[in-house]
Amino acid sequence: MSDLQTARLVLHPLTVAEAERVAARTPAGGDRWAPGYPTDGDVESATDFLRRCAATGNPQPFGDYEIRRRADGLVIGSLGYNRPPAADGSVTVGYGLVPAARGHGYATEALCELLRLARERGVTCVKGDADHDNVASQRVMAAAGMRPAGEDERVKYFEITWPAPAASPAGPPDPSAAGDRDGGP
Repeated sequence: MSDLQTARLVLHPLTVAEAERVAARTPAGGDRWAPGYPTDGDVESATDFLRRCAATGNPQPFGDYEIRRRADGLVIGSLGYNRPPAADGSVTVGYGLVPAARGHGYATEALCELLRLARERGVTCVKGDADHDNVASQRVMAAAGMRPAGEDERVKYFEITWPAPAASPAGPPDPSAAGDRDGGP
């Protein structure tokens, strides 16, 4: 699968070799990691991605992606789908950035692109969650068009839904309805 591009970012589909390096926190000569990458969350996601690849093969496009800044090519975080779509057409997403990249709208921009891809691929519901005290992540999901969908003692849940795509010779559903494509705040 090829890279996804936004105005300021490249979302690079993680390969098994790249995930192994992230999980080991050991970059190769060509890797361009921003200071602080990978975070503990990136390592956890890469490890889960490797387990999924070993069990069922590479799940792309419903796998993990490195978030690379187009301006300098540095990997500033990761995002991805936790699993391929369920039978009901839903997927769950997760994301994270290195501290220095937070607060610039990168997470919103990347999430909007992932939502666009999900809708284009026939997904009918994308879910996410954030700890109660992680207001920044809650704002990212809201800015990307996801709405509150409940909470428990630990997290707030968000989701965005679309109608199931009708079989049509006209092609895939309109991806522009996936959310704010301007990169958010």
